[in-house]
Amino acid sequence: MLTRKQLELLEFIQKRVARDGVPPSFDEMKDALDLRSKSGIHRLITALEERGFIRRLAHRARAIEIVKLPDALESGEKAPGFAPRVIAGDKVDPPRGAMPVETVGAIEIPVMGRIAAGVPIEAIAEVSHHVAVPGAMVSGRGEHYALEVKGDSMIDAGINDGDVVVIREQGTADNGDIVVALVEGHEATLKRYYRRGGMIALEAANPAYETRLLREDQVKVQGRLVGLIRTY
Repeated sequence: MLTRKQLELLEFIQKRVARDGVPPSFDEMKDALDLRSKSGIHRLITALEERGFIRRLAHRARAIEIVKLPDALESGEKAPGFAPRVIAGDKVDPPRGAMPVETVGAIEIPVMGRIAAGVPIEAIAEVSHHVAVPGAMVSGRGEHYALEVKGDSMIDAGINDGDVVVIREQGTADNGDIVVALVEGHEATLKRYYRRGGMIALEAANPAYETRLLREDQVKVQGRLVGLIRTY
């Protein structure tokens, strides 16, 4: 089953290939789906390829080939909205800031790998698999993705090593938000975000870790924490 955005992208590619004979560019896809960055398109393309709907061809510009279409597009119908699956989980006392996973509508989002809640690790850019999350976690505008937490620097915020955090992709943050921050273009970390004068403070939620103060040009917000999933 495809998400609404995946289906919208597949329909857009199919129509452009039928009209022009070539797929649209990533910039055209981004604008058509009203996304803020091309990274969201990369994740959608990867998901469509993993599900066998498209194929990326090496060493060719705009190298996307449609392999198959879902029934709705084959019949020429307008792409329907995503019908979420239902997931069930044990009722447990959730950590602070976490949502209990009960019998609720679930939406699949990509897991982009691991994110450091401690010393920054190399930035994540590849989809490792997908996870179903409660629809309430991914309400509102913007693309969402998940990351597995590595480290204990956010433990006092209820975020433990091995938890999966749900992130809304955005490039801005308010003071106190827990964000995915890209440090100096190559390291990613999960921290509280504060502006202090002309500097950015990335603050841990564990007294064993010091707050990092960095220039604004050294920090790029990649998204904001909107949910947490814990497996028991």
